[in-house]
Amino acid sequence: MGHDGRPTRMGLAGRSGLVAGTFAVLAAAWCAAAYSGAVKELFLPQPHKVLWAFVEMQREGILWQYAWDSTYRVMVGWALAAAVSIPLGVLVATSRRAGLVLGPLMEFARYLPVVALVPLTLLYFGIGDGQKFAVIFLGTFFQLVLMVADSVAAVPRDLCRAAATLGASRMQTYALVLLPGALPGILDDLRITVGWAWTYLVVAELVAANSGLGYMILKSQRFLAIDRIFAGLMAIGLLGLATDYLFKKFTRLAVPWSEKAGGR
Repeated sequence: MGHDGRPTRMGLAGRSGLVAGTFAVLAAAWCAAAYSGAVKELFLPQPHKVLWAFVEMQREGILWQYAWDSTYRVMVGWALAAAVSIPLGVLVATSRRAGLVLGPLMEFARYLPVVALVPLTLLYFGIGDGQKFAVIFLGTFFQLVLMVADSVAAVPRDLCRAAATLGASRMQTYALVLLPGALPGILDDLRITVGWAWTYLVVAELVAANSGLGYMILKSQRFLAIDRIFAGLMAIGLLGLATDYLFKKFTRLAVPWSEKAGGR
């Protein structure tokens, strides 16, 4: 560790080696199980066949198009949820009346299974991308409101009282004290929920879809194309890892004073 508490270059290299080692062990276990015949190919395809599935999808011209369609749906649905939930979360944390009204409602709604809401989203939003946005929105919105509220509530109230004592107005206290203090936690909440958004992708593309990685996985299931199913899952996982990496980088730039940002 450096004097500023951040990982040194050697530390980062060591962490990268551990990550690479973890994936190498998983790949070795997969190869051993698949090529030895310990697990039937119906349940676990051989790695080279999954790689060949990527090649075939590229030749068919669907790999990048499906990846883009899925990324677009996830990002738009999640961004809409974030745009609405952040102000609501701040309101819940700072207003007792709003907390009493909205808090129980959010707690109730977050337990509703999103899969069960798919028929309603089709009824309300049709079969276009709006329905996919709605599914991902519903899968992340309610939890994000409560998470943002917790992050805002974690800011020491003594800081707000000190700002008021020094003559800061309510809006100035929000802008200069409360929101900057809660920002590291809110960014962490956003990073977690964008991961959840990726997990709802297959649900979003469950019906009335003709493109996307989730659609491809479900279509492959009908023909027992296990290699393509694994390829689709790997593509979603890689896109999710890329999203998480970019969020960590952005957090370091946006809140360099945060211990969470510095420790990653």
